[in-house]
Amino acid sequence: MAITLQHLIKAKQQGRPLTVLTAWDYAIGQLLDIAGVDIILVGDSLAMVALGHDTTLPLTLEQMLHHGAAVKRGVKRAFVVCDLPFLSYQESISQAIHTAGRILKETGVQGVKLEGGHPTALETVAQLTAIGIPVMGHVGLTPQSVHRLGYRQQGQTETDAERISSEAIALSEAGAFAVVLEHIPSDLAKAITSQLPIPTIGIGAGSHCDGQVLVTADLLGLSEKQPPFAKSYLNLRELITEAVKEFSREVRDQKFP
Repeated sequence: MAITLQHLIKAKQQGRPLTVLTAWDYAIGQLLDIAGVDIILVGDSLAMVALGHDTTLPLTLEQMLHHGAAVKRGVKRAFVVCDLPFLSYQESISQAIHTAGRILKETGVQGVKLEGGHPTALETVAQLTAIGIPVMGHVGLTPQSVHRLGYRQQGQTETDAERISSEAIALSEAGAFAVVLEHIPSDLAKAITSQLPIPTIGIGAGSHCDGQVLVTADLLGLSEKQPPFAKSYLNLRELITEAVKEFSREVRDQKFP
């Protein structure tokens, strides 16, 4: 049975943790879906893990449409969400509507995600949800603001913690169906989670969120470098390298085919 927004809200009400992972192509999307992941995020992190950029900023809307459609073709059950790339939604509400609309129409995903809880972002969420586009929010460390915030933990001062909490609450009130809490103190994430009627999805935010998300390349050990809060469940980078070396040896020694 395909997962819907109602399933996600019910999971929050029942205290059932949600699993969220990222995908960037058909094969990864299909495997995550078969494994039973609740939400698959076509994150703009694909700019780094699939396209080799240093940040998420260079990713274009056309690239996101290409990868989003590929992922969705492999998914039958999970709820698929696609990031809105940098500068594809910040210029105006009409731009955000056009971008989000294209993503839903051309990829088949069920929702979009945008960063920040400032007034413009809140208005964007309200307008998108009003026309039927599900929106996931994202506060704390927001990678599209890397040149202003860096990759350090956010919410360490009382002022910053209050701001992040207020943004999360405002996103919920604007109509967001879930909020990603990235790289903030565990006690702050716990407080926000207890106040929101919608699921919080943590990444580097402790164990008290309603769900957890990882970049799949980090989980599989494919990344050259990964954030301190990530966990590798195997070293696929090493396994792939050794498999290729063995293949190469067999070809050169004329043992394959």
